[in-house]
Amino acid sequence: MTNIRTFVAVDINQEVRRRAADLIRRLDEAGGDVKWVDPEKMHITLKFLGDVPETEVTDVCRAVAGAVQGFGSFEVRFRGAGAFPSVDRPRTIWIGVDEGSDELIELQERVEAGLARLDYPPEARRFRPHLTLGRIRRGGRHLSGLTDLLSQYAEYDARSARINEAIVFSSELTRQGPVYMPMGRSKLT
Repeated sequence: MTNIRTFVAVDINQEVRRRAADLIRRLDEAGGDVKWVDPEKMHITLKFLGDVPETEVTDVCRAVAGAVQGFGSFEVRFRGAGAFPSVDRPRTIWIGVDEGSDELIELQERVEAGLARLDYPPEARRFRPHLTLGRIRRGGRHLSGLTDLLSQYAEYDARSARINEAIVFSSELTRQGPVYMPMGRSKLT
């Protein structure tokens, strides 16, 4: 039986991608060992499922469609550079979500509940909407310039995007980076 690495996400528009790429260029000037995300592959993950048997993909797509049924499209404003677990000890660098955060949280909760019916367990940690820019490969003193820049761009405006659908993606890991393919789209009406 073939397994497909699967996640559920919402997509962003080209303006937000362009602004995210601009912020990556600015942050990259600080140096540091960071693996930056290709802006063309950026999205907001609602639920990572891991390896899903190919025979269950249709059920996953149906569960997501049922979970988002009746949920209206909405606007999300991306603002502020930050990091998990904190700006002082960055591991994951992101742009935060200002307006539309409550809607994203509710959408994620619906997706999570719909997939729980298929025995996909809920996430242990609370969902914090964000757009991942990069991941630190190695920490240490050489990150001080990066933490300074993250503080400097704490109010960075990456514009807004209309969220119109939840997408079930496959993710194939390659040497050139991950390749994402939509397997199911559920419109927000």
